[in-house]
Amino acid sequence: MSLRRKIKLAGLYATSLLQNGRNAEFFRDVRTYCIFIGYPRTGHSLIGSLLDAHPRMIIAHEMDALIFLQHGFSRNQIFHLILENSKKMAAAGRRHSGYSYEVPNQWQGRFDKLEVLGDKKGARTAMGLYRDPDLLDLLSKIDKELKFVHVIRNPYDVLATMTRRSRRKTLDSNIDRLFKLCSGIAALKKRLPPEQIFDLRLESFVAAPKFHLEQLCSFLGVEADHRYLEDCASIVFKSPKKSRFDIQWNAQSILKVRDGIEAFNFLAGYSYDDEIAASTNRRLLDAGPAYR
Repeated sequence: MSLRRKIKLAGLYATSLLQNGRNAEFFRDVRTYCIFIGYPRTGHSLIGSLLDAHPRMIIAHEMDALIFLQHGFSRNQIFHLILENSKKMAAAGRRHSGYSYEVPNQWQGRFDKLEVLGDKKGARTAMGLYRDPDLLDLLSKIDKELKFVHVIRNPYDVLATMTRRSRRKTLDSNIDRLFKLCSGIAALKKRLPPEQIFDLRLESFVAAPKFHLEQLCSFLGVEADHRYLEDCASIVFKSPKKSRFDIQWNAQSILKVRDGIEAFNFLAGYSYDDEIAASTNRRLLDAGPAYR
């Protein structure tokens, strides 16, 4: 860890420790801690921002709470940092990667009664759990009910966006990374009861955002009223971008991804062929939510 990073952590530790006592009353009703797991470029920023707009939820953006746990921060210190992160992001219009995820008329950066807190750092958390499964025991120090949100997107689209946005990494290296993340999540699923993990396909969410957002809120233990669902749905894009067509693929890479998809049941039905993927997502939507 760099000296600059150590100094920053030390400063955050001192600040959050000072605020710990002052803000403790904000956290007395918190029942659930929400953890995003998954992959880069899958819509985590969108989903996290929509949840943060709920009057009973605060979801930090890219805070990486695991780092703070590993460095001895207490639960309430981390809760304080999550709250400050949410406030800062809301003041900046909840912008990320050139997009604004600001939900009109709702509660981003503030709350009515705080019952759910969480952090959106899906790929980093999944990779951390892949490298060190014992990090799950570290998360238990939060001492609240843990709920995991697993956002999934067609791997061909994920890989295309990863490759296009990072010139330092090749398509093949991104394929290896993606399926390491899948392995970490598969291992986590074996250790946790199904009701602790919510699988959410981005394609299905975009097709019916109010339906899936209501189910996700229910999973986290809060109700979603009509106005909240309408306002959130108003910022959801009309269809997920088919990023796979933005890069050149060779037959070997397409087959390598296909073989990786077949190794994980939570990726079932995804394909380079849009019709196969669309058919699977329609079937999942008709079947309703599943906590797999």
